[in-house]
Amino acid sequence: MTEHTRLLGEVAPALEELSAEAARIREGEIAKPVREIAPLSLRVHELAMQCTRQVHDLSVSQYPAMKDGADNLAHLAGACSQISLAATLCNFAIHHRTEILLYEDADSTPATSRDQFCRAGVEMQRAATTYRAVAQGLSRRLASFSARAEDRQLIAEAQGPSPQKAPSAPPTPAARRRV
Repeated sequence: MTEHTRLLGEVAPALEELSAEAARIREGEIAKPVREIAPLSLRVHELAMQCTRQVHDLSVSQYPAMKDGADNLAHLAGACSQISLAATLCNFAIHHRTEILLYEDADSTPATSRDQFCRAGVEMQRAATTYRAVAQGLSRRLASFSARAEDRQLIAEAQGPSPQKAPSAPPTPAARRRV
């Protein structure tokens, strides 16, 4: 869990850096959209994939059995969606900016692309907030002896054998299959 906590903690600063880069691009001319936007879009897509992989890894680990683990996992899945949406919005920004090459009536200004970057930045900031909160909560749980003990107990209960119910009455002969 320590490694997962470290990885979770790295996502928020990465998202803030990407959001700042989107803001810088938004403020520019965006004269060469593929060259200017594609590197950012690729980095956001890569981060979305890494985050999705981590959510999967957490989902098959002991994390869901820990206190608030399942809820936090749901929050992280939502944050992954926000990062994926931000990456898609970056691609839309490329598309809207390159439409001028294809259509006579296309918007010759980067206004639409700037709007896409604004929305992408908002999504990345929301995801960063979620990641920061989950990482801090998990870090606090790992630092607390009593919280770790509680989590060990919850994990043990989740992994323990489920009690077998004894049949209340023996099956009747009529219930047997005839061959």
